[in-house]
Amino acid sequence: MHINYFTERPVRWLEEEDVLTHRAFFGLPNSKYDHVRASEDYNYYLDEYMEAERLGFDGVALNEHHGNPFCMGNVMHLEASILARITERVKIFLIGTPLPVTKNPLRTAEELATIDVISRGRLVTGWVRGGGSEQFFNNANPAYNREMFEEAHDFIQQAWTRPGPWRYEGKHFHYRHVNPWALPYQKPSPLSVVPGVLSPETVRWAADKAYPYIALGTSLGPTADLWDTYADLAAEAGYQAGSENYGYVIPTFVADTEEKAQEGGYGFVFGGGQGAFAKPEHTLPPGYNSKAANQRLAATPGGSWLGINRDKLMAASQRTPTAAPLDVDVVRGKLRASLQRSQDNLQHLIGTPDQVAEKMKTIIRVLRPGIFTVFHVQGAVSDEARRRSMQLLGEQVLPEVRAYADELGIASPFDRAPGSVRLRTGEQRSAVVDRGGLPVAA
Repeated sequence: MHINYFTERPVRWLEEEDVLTHRAFFGLPNSKYDHVRASEDYNYYLDEYMEAERLGFDGVALNEHHGNPFCMGNVMHLEASILARITERVKIFLIGTPLPVTKNPLRTAEELATIDVISRGRLVTGWVRGGGSEQFFNNANPAYNREMFEEAHDFIQQAWTRPGPWRYEGKHFHYRHVNPWALPYQKPSPLSVVPGVLSPETVRWAADKAYPYIALGTSLGPTADLWDTYADLAAEAGYQAGSENYGYVIPTFVADTEEKAQEGGYGFVFGGGQGAFAKPEHTLPPGYNSKAANQRLAATPGGSWLGINRDKLMAASQRTPTAAPLDVDVVRGKLRASLQRSQDNLQHLIGTPDQVAEKMKTIIRVLRPGIFTVFHVQGAVSDEARRRSMQLLGEQVLPEVRAYADELGIASPFDRAPGSVRLRTGEQRSAVVDRGGLPVAA
């Protein structure tokens, strides 16, 4: 099993009341920006990734968001290029490049190839559509999001593998001269993964290409259902899906005592947490999701990676300009209660090393992901607490979890190529999940 370290690189100097009263991180006025503290944090997070390599993580993961202090990774490829030079062993794992909002797949192909060359073949490319608020921020039409995503991806793969020069005329992108002199170190191209939050269309697209699908903190039951959907589609395509085809990202924080862990773990719901990433009108702009994706989202109990669910949408639709002022203490109480429910449902792993290791093993037993990504704590958590959590993870949790994954025979996509286990005509696929290990609430 391949284990990544991931952080959203959050802004840590904001007052929680500012986010709570705004009811979202996205759109919070940038008059709150502090260039000195930002410089300190950008450099700190790069150091933190280097520490993750020292502690034995297999990869360091990055993502990208725009106009949002929830994540300082506005230009992920720039961060990845720095990590390509200052790290030596870890994979540089992108989760991922928002193709429809970059609007220039040729430049994207050159940037990614350069990162792969500098790192001597350690890049893992991740392809995402970008959240709804990213469409708003980058002035991208959400109705064309999926078709721009697919066209940009296909073009990049051609740019990496088709000898140039050649001309490209597509629906959304046009180039007179395609002949990049920055090509990937890995041949024919780096491993591609597809992060997602239960979108059936994205799962089908990933399975068709045998790309590992990375579930972003979704609850275990619906994730197991999605794994089966992927495996069924894989069987139709003639291959047996296995652990190499699946990945899972889970929010995690560890401390020496449970009391300290819960204190720091509140950072996951600081300001509303993922549920306050953006207001519903920015998260789900018209045309962004298909009808099937919206139906699945509405049926998911805990919402999704960005915290949207039917309860939040209903609350937003009922809110009026004359609504009562927000009582931040009441909201904090609700956030703490929601965090406890999320822990009970294994969507947040917070505790001592022994507690967190056992919870991780439950997830691994059920989902058998070949890629397991630790999403470290958000909010105004100190450097000291973050480093101690990382140390406990690296020295106590990871060895136990790796040994357990080895017992289960879990292979990563770096051990076994996704799509390489072929099925004979008429052969039934094997099981890919163990629902017997599901907790009652999952």
